[in-house]
Amino acid sequence: MIPEILPPEIEITRVVRTVLVADVVESVRLMQEDESGTVQRWRGFVDHVVHRLLPGQDGRLVKSLGDGLMLEFSRVSNAVNVAFAMQDVTAQANRDVEPSHRLHLRIGINVTQLIADEHDVYGHGVNLAARLMTLAGPDEIVVSADVRDQLTPALDADIEDLGECYVKHVQQPIRAFRVGAPGEQPVIERGNLAEDLHATIAVIPFRPRALQPTGDVLGQLLADEVISALSHSPEVNVISRLSTSTFQGRDVKLEEVRAYLRADYVLSGSYHADADRVTLKAEMAETRTMQVVWSQTLKGSINSVIAGDDPLAGRLVHEACAALMVRELQRSQGKAPQSLQNHTLLLSSIALMHRISPLAFERAQQLLQVLIERAPRLASPYAWMAKWHVLRVTQGWSADSQADGNAALENTKRALDRDATLSLAMTVEGQVNTYILKRLDVAEQFYAQALQSNPNDSLAWLLKGTLHAFRDEGKEALRHTRHALKLSPLDPLKYYFDSLAATAALSAGQNERALSLATRSLRLNRTHGSTLRVLIATLWRLGREEEARRRAQELLKLDPGFRVSTFLERSPSAAFEGGRRVAQALELAGVPK
Repeated sequence: MIPEILPPEIEITRVVRTVLVADVVESVRLMQEDESGTVQRWRGFVDHVVHRLLPGQDGRLVKSLGDGLMLEFSRVSNAVNVAFAMQDVTAQANRDVEPSHRLHLRIGINVTQLIADEHDVYGHGVNLAARLMTLAGPDEIVVSADVRDQLTPALDADIEDLGECYVKHVQQPIRAFRVGAPGEQPVIERGNLAEDLHATIAVIPFRPRALQPTGDVLGQLLADEVISALSHSPEVNVISRLSTSTFQGRDVKLEEVRAYLRADYVLSGSYHADADRVTLKAEMAETRTMQVVWSQTLKGSINSVIAGDDPLAGRLVHEACAALMVRELQRSQGKAPQSLQNHTLLLSSIALMHRISPLAFERAQQLLQVLIERAPRLASPYAWMAKWHVLRVTQGWSADSQADGNAALENTKRALDRDATLSLAMTVEGQVNTYILKRLDVAEQFYAQALQSNPNDSLAWLLKGTLHAFRDEGKEALRHTRHALKLSPLDPLKYYFDSLAATAALSAGQNERALSLATRSLRLNRTHGSTLRVLIATLWRLGREEEARRRAQELLKLDPGFRVSTFLERSPSAAFEGGRRVAQALELAGVPK
């Protein structure tokens, strides 16, 4: 009698896990040349991984093969940390081994829904982790787009986009990224002296002191309220929520915040929720001296905080800033979502629209539409929906840029009808007028209005600087884009900020800076055609003509139908000398007319 393949007592569950697959490079040769030594070193390495690395990172060994490992983790960050640690272990062990006998690993990581039991994990996503590993060279780590979406460049890892890659037994190409351990030196630039006269404040999402039914959402909401209140003062620089939220759920060290955000002061703390009451313990620390300059315990109503009626955030801002500045800061009059569920929808949609996955991007629109239907009186969902339409054009996912532009304008109008001071809506209105309608004078007015409403709107500074670059006003372009990078150094669209800053540097004649920014941008997203065009023009201006020609071929491979005439038709700079010089460089580098 043939036994059942899956006896009913074996429990099968579907879970979302991060899978790490590691393999020893040239294992067959190593075994042939030094079998006992290779086995000994490999067994010692596996023992170190299992007993030293995995316990502290919530990981487990799924299987150990003769020359490879499969590990499983509940979180992406844990898997990446272990991958970096594995590289360190092998590097240290290899110091005492002759070069031809050293162990070199290649690693692939994917996060996926899979089937798991007590012995093994199964599913297409597991196989994909193994396929990603085949793209890695010796001592390299390659991850999927879903893994990359949960990493912050520079803070979590050094990230390089490998583009669309074909792997064995997978019909469609997959987006892959090479990652390395983050560097010790900060990657964020200081602003100019005039900008540094103002204190820069970073508000880190407040952490729950115990497991909360609301998760971390309430802590993010409290931080958003404080950021909103602080941002309306021209007396301070406030790091954007998209950058500070990177530190949510982390063991934050002041040295890291200072290095990555260039913040002079950090406002952070913890909260405890009980029924409708919330108790917030907040403190402000000076990053240079590592000293706490202010601390306070504040209490409020959760429902009132969500509705924007509770004075908790205002009291926190007033008391904290009294220790730093002579005059009080204005409180924000912006409206907050009416329920915690709505706020969760908003946070989720913002996170999804800044990912590089088209599926995640489409999901963001669905969540925003639900929020708009649920809370039609709120302004911010319409503003984010407008930004979604513009992002679809800039990402190259729009089938009709004019239609998306009109949809964006319709949503900004609805947002401003509900809140005439909402800077995001004004900024997106300016963006549509810049890139789609080519009405630069109108766009400049909207950027000015946005910055008058919110002097710390990093996107408005960035786009206003780029507008100056299009008009060959290099000095102003450079100043504004530098300030944008300072206000949002860890933005989810960091490649976009760097790309437009490169455009500004090119217009100002700072070719080496333009080259550095464009190169950095392409490391994060190598499929951004606009960055490639800036890089080609910069290389040609620097006399690096052969490299410019190679990049031009890369551009044409990415967009076979692209022509110089396409650039002149689409770019707002085409009517100015700088735009014409870029067009000339493209043609000389080999882009067809």
